[in-house]
Amino acid sequence: MTAFTLAHLSDPHIPPLPAPRASELIGKRMLGYLNWTRNRHKIHRREVLDAIVADMQAQQPDHIAVTGDLVNLALEAEFAPARAWLESVGTPDRVTLVPGNHDAYVRATQHRFAETFGDYMRGDAAIAGSFPFLQRRGPLALIGVSTAVPTAPFMATGWLGQTQIDALDRMLTALSGQQLFRVLLIHHPLRSKHGYKRLTDSEALQAVLKRHGVELILHGHDHIHSTMWFDGPRDRIPAIGVPSASSMADGHRPAAAYNLLAIERDGDAWRCEQSVRGFGDGVGIRDLQSATLA
Repeated sequence: MTAFTLAHLSDPHIPPLPAPRASELIGKRMLGYLNWTRNRHKIHRREVLDAIVADMQAQQPDHIAVTGDLVNLALEAEFAPARAWLESVGTPDRVTLVPGNHDAYVRATQHRFAETFGDYMRGDAAIAGSFPFLQRRGPLALIGVSTAVPTAPFMATGWLGQTQIDALDRMLTALSGQQLFRVLLIHHPLRSKHGYKRLTDSEALQAVLKRHGVELILHGHDHIHSTMWFDGPRDRIPAIGVPSASSMADGHRPAAAYNLLAIERDGDAWRCEQSVRGFGDGVGIRDLQSATLA
């Protein structure tokens, strides 16, 4: 059997930021705009994002997962360019998307992400924008959840909510016994060192995963290379994070990178090989590291 290759990138924070209307720069957006003009515009670069996407596409993955934060301040003018960018990455049958906290930055445009990208977040038997959703792609069961909720200034927490957690519990119960490599796509990591960035109901999610298990968790949000392990019913579950797909190295966060995950059945078990490609210390994109996850 040929391995199925899943590419994973996250947090493109698609630059440049369109000029906001004065009426949009209220409350949290004003703080975010000041942060962008002072610092973030130097870090998130379109030429970096374009190079990462071109390199990823050259690897010819079978499917691509994008774990959120396409936009920055959720301005009305951000959504059309973000849609055009995602279409350049791939069509909805080849790309699966979940939202991040910046995609629901403020309540006024919280609905716009689902309106713009619903076909990239549609389960095989569900309406667009319904979470959790399930997509079967080759040997994979891609399970998308949303942790994207508007938060107060200086906060970037995520929240699933009991309705979504209960639905995930039922979905994983239904998948029990099927020979599928289950991949949970989520924006926020299940564990964070920073309280203002945490997933507030992570313990409830971890309890579901401990009962039912998945083979892999992919997330973004922290803009770093990350591998964490969580308890499943039998084996530990790897949770993989990745830097922002548009970032220059800034001394605090690494430069842009993406994951390639080669997945295949190995007898009665699964085999998953991770390769990380991105900008290292030198110029250009190269292999940065590799690991066997299962």
